[in-house]
Formats: sequence, structure tokens, C-alpha cells
Amino acid sequence: MELFVRRLLEIQVLLCAALVTLVLMHSGRDTGLGGMGFTPASQGGTHIVERNLTRLTVVVATIFFLDTVGLFRLLS
Repeated sequence: MELFVRRLLEIQVLLCAALVTLVLMHSGRDTGLGGMGFTPASQGGTHIVERNLTRLTVVVATIFFLDTVGLFRLLS
């Protein structure tokens, strides 16, 4: 059981770092990942990049939430 909690804590730290990174990559106003020039704006590529970034952020945030609830249940 202790090993399981330790692994969940390690996953929690990695998810936290990933979530912070993903949030910082979001654009405010034509900045962030979409405005960095990865895809030509004339082809609508920035919208696709931003949409996929938002989806990935939601998935990581959901996993982070579930991991937090799991740790709470195990440690209380």
C-alpha cells in the first residue's frame, strides 16, 4: 500500500508540472503556442493548435483531479 501511495505522489508531481506548463503555453492575445509561428495563421492552423492544446490541458487537469481525490481517500 505504501508503494502505491508513493507512486501516486510521483504521478501527482509530474502531472502538476505538466499542467503548469500547459497553462503557460495558452495564449492571451495572439501569444502562447498559437502565436509562436508553428503553423501558418493564414491556413487556420493556430486555431487547431490552440484547440488541441486546450483538449490536452483538460485531460491532464482531469487526471490531476482524480489523482488528488485518490490520494485524499488513501491518506485520510
